Amino acid sequence: MGTYIIRRLLQAIPMLFLVSIVLFALVNIAPGGPMSAYSRTNRMPEEKKEAIRRSFGLDKPLPVQYIVWLVGNDWMQIDTDGDDIPDGYGTRRGILRGDFGFSYKNREPVLDQIADRLPNTVYLMFFTLLFTGIVAIPIGIISAIKQYSGFDITATTLSFMGQAIPEFWLGLLLILIFYATLNNPFTGEALLPSGGMYTLGEEFSIWDRVKHLILPVTMGMVGWIAWYSRFLRSSMLEVINQDYIRTARAKGQLERKVLYKHALRNALIPLVTMFALDFPYIFTGSLYAELLFSWPGMGRLFYTSATSRDYPILLAILIIGAGIVVLSNLMADIAYAYLDPRVRYE
Repeated sequence: MGTYIIRRLLQAIPMLFLVSIVLFALVNIAPGGPMSAYSRTNRMPEEKKEAIRRSFGLDKPLPVQYIVWLVGNDWMQIDTDGDDIPDGYGTRRGILRGDFGFSYKNREPVLDQIADRLPNTVYLMFFTLLFTGIVAIPIGIISAIKQYSGFDITATTLSFMGQAIPEFWLGLLLILIFYATLNNPFTGEALLPSGGMYTLGEEFSIWDRVKHLILPVTMGMVGWIAWYSRFLRSSMLEVINQDYIRTARAKGQLERKVLYKHALRNALIPLVTMFALDFPYIFTGSLYAELLFSWPGMGRLFYTSATSRDYPILLAILIIGAGIVVLSNLMADIAYAYLDPRVRYE
């Protein structure tokens, strides 16, 4: 297994290199550009605009910009003449040395902004995925065991509805019901807050944090519960009809042991793949949930960076997200070997 992991990590290097080229090219050739905000006004002198272009490195050809972004510009002459240009803009070490540069919008280090937002996204997505698993796994198991029962038909119908409901529409509906319509009978205030992580100006309260989590977590859970429960149901139905399950029952093993030790463990293998594909959401966040509920996370940062043409932040989120995809797939392969001893990579 160790040799396999090392081989996979070495294979990921050229793949991430090619991904970085594609992402950098697509972002930089998109219409507009980081200087578009300055081009819409005539208040800034052309000399100042040119100084900003030099400080951002936008006066260099695109291939040179990519090399600077990747390995830094210690090897080239930097001209950063101009007023109000923060120290550090001129020299960059490159992303290979952990330097993702400065934001075009607020002129702060990119990694500082990501570090501020990432814990908020992990906090939100952790509880979303946690409660998704708590609800979806039992539903999938019971639906498979009691195939075509009233429970199975009801769960299937609700799952189709959950997958069909647009996520942003569901979020607006939750705000309309629990914030704009229903009130707390004791205080007269809205039953649940419409956004934010906590109530501004109040001391830390666990209940206050829980109230702010309920709506965005519910919005994110609905679609994933529908997807994971149906997927697990199908996987369980395929497994419980296998010969080794009938053999375990013929040996007189308890039904609970047959289902949870033999059937569920093997049925979870395809589910691991789905979770590995969804794992990058822990980093990138849920765009709709963070926008609708004013959640200061990575999804909202990505959206604001895209609308303001803040390319360094966009590229940092995209390339780190690509790296997480590679690592999550590697973790899925390792989980395969643990769940199914028949899986070997060496």
